[in-house]
Amino acid sequence: MYLSAGRAADTAAGVRSTPPRPPRGTGVRRAVAGNVIALGMVSLVTDVSAEMVTAVLPLYLVVGLGMSPLAFGALDGLYQGATALSRLAGGHIADRAQRRKLVAGTGYALSACCKLALLAATTPWAVGAVLAADRTGKGLRTAPRDALISLSCPQEEQGRAFGVHRAMDTAGALLGPLVAFAVLWAARDGYDAVFVVSFCAAALGVLLLALFVRDTSTRTPDRPVKRKRRGRRSLRTLARTPGLPKLCLIAALLGVVTVSDSFLYLLLQRRLDLPTAYFPLLPVGTAAGFLLLAVPLGRLADRFGRRPVFLAGHGVLLMAYVLLLGPWGGGTAAAVCVLVLLGAFYAATDGVLMAAAGPLLPPHLKASGLALVQTSQALARFAGSLLFGAAWMYFGPGGALTAATAGLAVVLAAVAAFHRGSHA
Repeated sequence: MYLSAGRAADTAAGVRSTPPRPPRGTGVRRAVAGNVIALGMVSLVTDVSAEMVTAVLPLYLVVGLGMSPLAFGALDGLYQGATALSRLAGGHIADRAQRRKLVAGTGYALSACCKLALLAATTPWAVGAVLAADRTGKGLRTAPRDALISLSCPQEEQGRAFGVHRAMDTAGALLGPLVAFAVLWAARDGYDAVFVVSFCAAALGVLLLALFVRDTSTRTPDRPVKRKRRGRRSLRTLARTPGLPKLCLIAALLGVVTVSDSFLYLLLQRRLDLPTAYFPLLPVGTAAGFLLLAVPLGRLADRFGRRPVFLAGHGVLLMAYVLLLGPWGGGTAAAVCVLVLLGAFYAATDGVLMAAAGPLLPPHLKASGLALVQTSQALARFAGSLLFGAAWMYFGPGGALTAATAGLAVVLAAVAAFHRGSHA
């Protein structure tokens, strides 16, 4: 059994309640750190809020507000890429101030406020501005949160810890579309009701963070921290960290050829001729696959290597693209398979990427280094959304997905060959 959030944290340096580790080889498996479970609960509730909005957003913008595919691609890219600079800022501030919980909490609170702001946004680009602010909040919180997870467990269990967190996070992603579906079904002004309920869930997440998550400190008491020119030294240290630049490059190359979930759901909705009221249910299949596989794949990555599992996850994504392109892609069974494969892709890549980066980083630069990896991927996916939106506009959805499939196959083969050649 995993520890409950109330058992507080056997986190990192400075937390006296850390229980002694059982000796290796005894067959005793340590419980997941209480801080990881607490952060998982925060992410679960917050993801209910976020996925309520995400589930209705593509249909709301493209069908409800009449946005073109190219414009939606730009907005979707902004939605993903807006986190880029804020991730770096959040990671740097959290490491410099040694206040990872405070920085993460600020990000969670900003995202919560944006859910109410959606009520006042009546044009596509006003919605885009609110979403950019929401993603800025997500960027601020992500690296400090993942640094807290990484600092709360030993290096050999990073994959398992991130898998548990991502599984709890995905439980929220599973519930969010279901709640959105229920609200749309019951409420007359469905979208406004979705935004209000989403805000309430986000506010609860902020409260849970304040009450149950413990901060960590990696500052050495007998070595005063010099603030001048520390930012430059930190960047140089990260740039020289063995394996980190290569990991950023791999994440970026594969991110460019990763099609946004929103586009895939729009493709499925068209292939299935799905009624708009049922559109929010499409992410449920993805979340279910992610939820079931996050912990097993995290443990598999700890045992056999995190980068091979990360690459295998993109191979699964390639299978989903091929299935969606085929003549059988319009059937219900094939659509379910696509959604489950998409969930498996995230289970093999999201937490696993952070687990691969965490052990490479010095403790005092944990948040900054994780932010650098996340930013590389976010910027690449921003570019990928723009490219896919333009391809959809000029070549149609089938042509755009064909190009993305070919690009993913080429990049994946090149990265896999490079990985084998370097014995990374």
